[in-house]
Amino acid sequence: MGIKTLLCGESKNVEYKLTPPSRSINYTKTAVAFANGQGGCLVFGVEDQTLRVVGIAEDKVFTVMDSISDAIVNSCEPLIIPDITMHDVNGKTVIVAEIAPGLQRPYHIKSLGQEQGTFVRVAGTTRQADQPTIRELTIEGSNRSFDQVQCLGLSVTEEDVEALCASLTKTAKDNAEDPSKVKTVTEKQLLQWGVLAEQDGQLVPTNAYAILTGNEAVRSVVQCGVFKGTTKAVFVDRREFVGTPQELIEESYQYVLRNIHMGARFKGVYRQDVYEIPPDAVRELIVNAIVHRSYIDHSSIQIAIYDNRLEITSPGRLPMGQTIERMKQGYSKIRNEALASAFEYMGYIEHWGSGILRVMQEVRDAGLPEPEFFGGDMDLRINIYRNGSETGSDDGIVTGLRRDSLSDDGIVTGLRRDSLSDDGIVTGLRRDSLSDDGIVTGLRRDSLSDDGIVTGLRRDSLSDDGIVEGATSKTSAAPNAAIAVVPSQKERILDALRKNASISISDAIRILGVQERQAQRILKSLVEEGSAVKIGAARATRYAEAKKRTELHE
Repeated sequence: MGIKTLLCGESKNVEYKLTPPSRSINYTKTAVAFANGQGGCLVFGVEDQTLRVVGIAEDKVFTVMDSISDAIVNSCEPLIIPDITMHDVNGKTVIVAEIAPGLQRPYHIKSLGQEQGTFVRVAGTTRQADQPTIRELTIEGSNRSFDQVQCLGLSVTEEDVEALCASLTKTAKDNAEDPSKVKTVTEKQLLQWGVLAEQDGQLVPTNAYAILTGNEAVRSVVQCGVFKGTTKAVFVDRREFVGTPQELIEESYQYVLRNIHMGARFKGVYRQDVYEIPPDAVRELIVNAIVHRSYIDHSSIQIAIYDNRLEITSPGRLPMGQTIERMKQGYSKIRNEALASAFEYMGYIEHWGSGILRVMQEVRDAGLPEPEFFGGDMDLRINIYRNGSETGSDDGIVTGLRRDSLSDDGIVTGLRRDSLSDDGIVTGLRRDSLSDDGIVTGLRRDSLSDDGIVTGLRRDSLSDDGIVEGATSKTSAAPNAAIAVVPSQKERILDALRKNASISISDAIRILGVQERQAQRILKSLVEEGSAVKIGAARATRYAEAKKRTELHE
């Protein structure tokens, strides 16, 4: 790091000291924090508030350098050897003590002991590490993965192993383009991944086993919430999901889709439903959070939906060697190696390190601002800004349908003024503006454009019989189109059925970019006309091409 960069202000990797403090612990604890993190530099001779270079007296430079080196070497355990240099800045001498990232973590102050003397950098400050952080540093220092460590207090039987193998195999086939190419998971494979271990000739479960089976021995929870406005001050809705990773992914993914807006894009005469945030990006971030979170930290994954953004927070500091910038460039640092192997097998991970790149590309292609990344010291937070209410389209594309705003038969049940496009076509929905039968009951006369197109909604603007005053037929066209089954959608599903042995509802949602109810309507219509057949029931329901199903029976 160049001296000019070092003088740009304190940061996660830079700390200033005007002079070496009389108590060396005031800077040796920062040396420990740098060694426990990504490394950093202590700069002596600079005032931290003003960035004024004061320098170190020339006749004391070498004495000061020796004292800094001795203090760090003698006070820290394991041994930390700083690289100490001096630099001339406008005729004044500053001393820089560079600390490299340590490999023997956790580092601590000898006199304080490991529990009280371990420090980390958080948001540019040095803080005492808590117990989960110390445990994680210990795991890193031993070159192990927490999920591959034996889960104490948990046992496993042959039946348990067989059940897990069957579950993983089923998920892999469900996610595969060609299920016939998926190999069945075996006990040997689980041992190779680190999901199981051998001890005294006996099979023992690891933390990865507990996570993959949804066992409470290792906490695995996803908290989801919808908030009014842009802060957590007012809850609109919240849910907490527990279970296997597969269940957490599906339930939290569907929760997000239910609570973000559905829009539409028109290609020729056909209408294609589109979520304001790409579903694949949402799913990828949820998968990333579950597989890469710290399970030592007992906090929950949090998925928060605000008026302007989707926010996903994953517990735990970034693994050793990983940074946000490197992550955005596609560099992968696996925290949970056993989980990552299982997730790759199940089809949730294609190539390690490519997930974030795909998210950024999906978001970019959708015309949304680039995702924001925050933290990394205690947790990692990723924001994707929404394209619904604030960014109505100029071409009349519907931009604000929410899944939960439809009645059971698909009739629009709510309208919201802030989700209209610029030309006044209705682009959003809110339930409280409808009568009991789903008919719009809240139009405000002063919100109509010159040509009578509806641009706003309020109940008190209707005549006594509930008839909309001053609106044209354009107001009902957009909502009704949301539930139409168009030939192009059916053809895309048929094409998927021809290429795969079977598909699920989730597959249809991903293929078409539509809401769940619309996917169900399309699949139902294909079954009714004899082009497809339904296999299974409830959550296990899948669909196959009719002739394929016949061939299977033959």
